[in-house]
Amino acid sequence: MNKNASIVNHNRQKKVAVINDFSSFGRCSLAAALPIFSALKVQCCPVPTAVFTNHTGFEHFSWYDCSDKLDNYIADWKATGLEFSAIASGYLSSMLQLDFVEQFIKAFKKDATLIVVDPVMGDYGRLYPTFKDDVAKGLRRLLSFADILTPNLTEASILAGRKYDENLSDGELLALAEQLCEKNARGCVISGVPRADHLANFVFSKSDGPSVVTAPRIGRDRSGTGDVFSCVVTGELLRGKNLTQAVEKAAEFVTATIQRAVDMEIPLTDGLPFEETLSMLWS
Repeated sequence: MNKNASIVNHNRQKKVAVINDFSSFGRCSLAAALPIFSALKVQCCPVPTAVFTNHTGFEHFSWYDCSDKLDNYIADWKATGLEFSAIASGYLSSMLQLDFVEQFIKAFKKDATLIVVDPVMGDYGRLYPTFKDDVAKGLRRLLSFADILTPNLTEASILAGRKYDENLSDGELLALAEQLCEKNARGCVISGVPRADHLANFVFSKSDGPSVVTAPRIGRDRSGTGDVFSCVVTGELLRGKNLTQAVEKAAEFVTATIQRAVDMEIPLTDGLPFEETLSMLWS
């Protein structure tokens, strides 16, 4: 990515359409995107792909698919004349929703519109309980539309058709990121790669090359961390930051918020208490 490229007209308030699920409890997906983007001075326009009582990290949860309602967003928002500085996709539960994301991008993308794909589908080498194999494979279609990709290592491996391996070298991570960017993307962040005493976020930009942004490993993994990370990266890109700078800010914010969660003894399933740290994103 061009470090100095202006992504949007800064004389107008920026809007991001976020296509993701809504979990009523657990601080993830759209429930995280709304306050995070607001703190970054970006208007978040949510498109719910599914509604959960609470996310799938809990023993008990209920959910329903919103696929039959999604076409209304394209029709109504086109009629309203909405334009977006960015379009970001997250959790997609069906092939119909993949089709919708493609249609939404084609309907609203302009030359300066940033397309961010967070291929939310699994972790630790496994798909999430509600995720289907055909949708995981179908997500590869979005590689042709994305400007920026923000997968974790599991998701990057699935998209590339590679075996999951936590012990990839930086050279192997570079090869993985380059493969994911072959079709269109200008950059890719493979987040949360486990290392001995820290986590590595491997950043690849076609214009700036590779870099690694590290973060301390604090406690155990928490639900919603990837959602918060991807939102901050997207918001910082809309502020004119380059990809490495955006990842640095996201890693700093996530690290501080996880530490706050540990200090407050918040359960892992309850996500990141970003209500305590949103002021970090104001400047």
